[in-house]
Amino acid sequence: MYILIVDDDLVDRKLIKKMLISDGAQLHDITEVTCVLDGFQAIEKTYFDVILLDYNMPKEDGIEMLIEMRAKPKLGNTAIIMISSSENSSVAIECIEAGAQDFLPKGDITRSSLNKALIYAKKRFEAEQRMHDSYLAVKHMAERDQLTGLSNRYHFEEVLKVMIANNKRTKNCVALLALDLDNFKNINDTLGHNVGDEILVQTVTRINNCLRRDEGFARLGGDEFAVIIGGICNINQIGMIANRILAKVSEPFVYNGITINCSVSIGSAVYPNDAIESHELLKCADIAMYRSKQSGKGKISFYKAQYQYEFSRRVDIQNSIKHNLENKSFRLFYQPVFCSKTQRISGVEALIRWPDTEISYTPDEFIPIAEECRLIEPLGEWIISTALQQLSDWQQNFQIPLTLSINISPVQLQKSTLLTYLLTTIEKSNVKSSNVILEITETAFMEDSKEVIDILTTLSNNGFRIALDDFGMGYSSISHLMSYPIDIVKLDKSIQPLDDNNDKRLKIIEGLSLMLKALDFSVVAEGIETPTQHALCNTLGIDYLQGFLFARPMPAHEISQLLKKEK
Repeated sequence: MYILIVDDDLVDRKLIKKMLISDGAQLHDITEVTCVLDGFQAIEKTYFDVILLDYNMPKEDGIEMLIEMRAKPKLGNTAIIMISSSENSSVAIECIEAGAQDFLPKGDITRSSLNKALIYAKKRFEAEQRMHDSYLAVKHMAERDQLTGLSNRYHFEEVLKVMIANNKRTKNCVALLALDLDNFKNINDTLGHNVGDEILVQTVTRINNCLRRDEGFARLGGDEFAVIIGGICNINQIGMIANRILAKVSEPFVYNGITINCSVSIGSAVYPNDAIESHELLKCADIAMYRSKQSGKGKISFYKAQYQYEFSRRVDIQNSIKHNLENKSFRLFYQPVFCSKTQRISGVEALIRWPDTEISYTPDEFIPIAEECRLIEPLGEWIISTALQQLSDWQQNFQIPLTLSINISPVQLQKSTLLTYLLTTIEKSNVKSSNVILEITETAFMEDSKEVIDILTTLSNNGFRIALDDFGMGYSSISHLMSYPIDIVKLDKSIQPLDDNNDKRLKIIEGLSLMLKALDFSVVAEGIETPTQHALCNTLGIDYLQGFLFARPMPAHEISQLLKKEK
């Protein structure tokens, strides 16, 4: 056994060494030093199984060496027996609490007691070491993300608190980046979670290559990450790091021969400019990150106080959508569509409206939020069921071949459950699918997704008619007419000529109308507000008309009154 004796008393050292040597049962390699400093130098050069450490020495007490050793990782790697001329039990307790494996009063040391103390101390230390290793392993698991090996949210928040506290003393700035992968859910949904996990691991590698070693990096959950950047002197430093990350992550990923494109949205907040507490700083960075997503994704946004208001408003709207869905308090309005030949109502378009409450929001405000937080699915199902039941009532009461137009979100089109829900609901409502027009905007076609083509084709094959809403004048719109099973085109009111004698706009509307008629599309002109627009539509032979000139969106009972007049 390798033993180190740290004691300033020569007589005591000789006595202890004699007892150890006289023990014929075990051979010992013994080193002697007279002070704590020499003791540290000895353990740096040589490994010892046990240290016999004098409690009280002139320059530095042994208890101080004990405390310093136990502050080291892995408990200092050595069992320690404290020895002292004092027999006071409080001294013994102090030593044990500080991390010693045993305490021996010098007056009680015998060859037998010393030998037992050495063996027991070594065994106790080994057991303590195993327990400490287990603790460290559990601690690591509790602080680390198992997939990426990064700090998890709990550990990251603790590190952020320490970083802010340290920078309070040095009066330096700390930047916090909140990162979120864009459209990552689509990767999991279409390619599987195994592929998603591999993309996360590769993303972590790329981001790590953009950071310094002393910058904190964590996975907060899912596809959310955060980075702490300390010692900020200039905001440009943040921009440089963030732009490196944006560029690296946007490079195509390749997995099993499949090329996958992904980007990241980043929000930045700075201590102490934006917040002085860690949880507030994280909140500010999150708000800035959402701003990046709203601005088109794949960008960095720096926190501004205005974003706090916008974020709070967004949260209020999201919570209110959930509440209104649970209480079925949304309203449906219906805007009539008139046949240009008969001047009679041929159909209606169902339009969602906020409940009649003190605080109200327009569809332009709450629909995008419903789409982003995946509330558009239950909201869309409520619209479909409510509108189809209303159509059924009108058809039974008035015996009119009325059509119903329902706006379908691009998010709904990505769900295979849409067709099943539509078919089930029309069957319950006793409505024919040919009376239902599903209005799709060009945003649904942005990625030319095969899945979108397939679901629209399936809907068309099941009798539903497909309308392309907000038809513009770009090349992409025309190409979509050829690629998708579209039956009806609704001309965007923004390209329709107003009463301003604009020759270019007149020629555009005339050209589009001729093209659409030649391709056998039914054409609806929406946003008709003036007699001049109406006259032009008649001249061009537009099939259907919709706009404030004829009727505004109105509740169902007002539509019923109009239908009564037309019977």
